[in-house]
Amino acid sequence: MTNTKEAGTVLNVLSPDGTALSLERMGTGPSLVLVDGAFCGRTFGPARALANELKDAFTVYFYDRRGRGDSGETMPYATEREIEDLQAVLNEAGGSPYVYGISSGAALALEAAAAGVPMRRLATYEAPYTGVQGADGTPGSHREHLEALLRDGKRGSAVSYFLVKMVGAPAFLPYLLRLMPGVWKKQTAAANTLPYEARVTNDFVAPLERLRQVTVPTLVMVGGKAAAPMVQGQKAIAGAIPGSEHRILDGQTHQVSAAAIATQLRDFFTSGT
Repeated sequence: MTNTKEAGTVLNVLSPDGTALSLERMGTGPSLVLVDGAFCGRTFGPARALANELKDAFTVYFYDRRGRGDSGETMPYATEREIEDLQAVLNEAGGSPYVYGISSGAALALEAAAAGVPMRRLATYEAPYTGVQGADGTPGSHREHLEALLRDGKRGSAVSYFLVKMVGAPAFLPYLLRLMPGVWKKQTAAANTLPYEARVTNDFVAPLERLRQVTVPTLVMVGGKAAAPMVQGQKAIAGAIPGSEHRILDGQTHQVSAAAIATQLRDFFTSGT
């Protein structure tokens, strides 16, 4: 998941609560902000590869969400603070840029749009509104279990629990990742942010009433190989957002290729100009 393609200009902005956020800029053209999912940031995950795909047509900004990478973390956490973080990044990018969010980053971008944060257009890929329930049948119990593991200093166990019990990855995956020290180190370093993901995704339940407040032109995407709960979640999102467009990307999984998503973003973002 680490990408070593071209680096951009590293910048720093302050969120209203004083949290320092590290972001990167590359390319030329209209501004586009990328919002990452779980674990990921400027140096880990899909953002850099996607920025390199799009830098000829957009000025692309991607950042470390709070608590990750080179960004700070001011407590207590609240989804509202992450929305303010995104607003600060959008301000740095010119105030009302294009926005693309993937996975929990898609959920964050949708929450920001519903709260009235100005965006030119919004595209999302597989916001994880899959209705995942905790062991006791309630959505919030996952978050509580993660918080308990982290209080006990069990960061690796928190990562494993998130991947297997919450995301639905095969049970052997955490063992495989431990054989990849660079990847495992990045994931355990971000373990403290996993309870935040449960909050920003509304405990994996689509906040349909809030999404009906979104007024920005929105594209909702899902991979052709997505499991049924993910497919249903994206249909629900698209149905709730007035005037939204829904697309299925043939052959794509949650680990969508940079080239495939770049093609969709070029089309959607330029169609409104």
